[in-house]
Amino acid sequence: LPSRRCEWLAGRLALKHSVCAHQLRQRGHLVTNREVRVDAIPDGMRAGKPVVDAPVEVGLSHSADLAVAVCGPHAVGVDLEHRRVVPPLLAELLTAEGEPHSADPERRLLAAMPLPLRWACKEAVLKHYGFGLRVDACEVALTGWRPDGRFSWRAGVGLLRHAPAAEGGLKESWAFEIDGYYLAVVST
Repeated sequence: LPSRRCEWLAGRLALKHSVCAHQLRQRGHLVTNREVRVDAIPDGMRAGKPVVDAPVEVGLSHSADLAVAVCGPHAVGVDLEHRRVVPPLLAELLTAEGEPHSADPERRLLAAMPLPLRWACKEAVLKHYGFGLRVDACEVALTGWRPDGRFSWRAGVGLLRHAPAAEGGLKESWAFEIDGYYLAVVST
């Protein structure tokens, strides 16, 4: 479909721009978009995960008319969701984590977190490990969301089986609503 091709191209261009900016900022090395080669892991649990021919880790997401890419020296995950109505079955799964009457303020904020943002958080964590939805999103249990946008989570047994390092969590996890989009970014 033409729209999917456009999203694919926008994502690749976003990755190239991200890598060029990172190389300039971190290494003082000017690289052009043409010099950055974007590929995907061809098979296995991480099949489809984008990779580039530079010493950085990358993440990519697109939704509706927007693509976003991130890169850094360590693994990163990003997910972008356009504001939409969540299907009933998914809404039921995502709602189970919120406790509106909890004494913990982070849990109360989590209960108020928009469902597409919860989904973006789970998918960003799975993308960080390179699995995407090859691992069930229920393997990422959201445990809190702070007013500054940081969120916390816990890995389920299925995720730990494929990524034992997930037990320690990630150093940085943010989730925000921006102009009708929900964005989650995680990094080591």
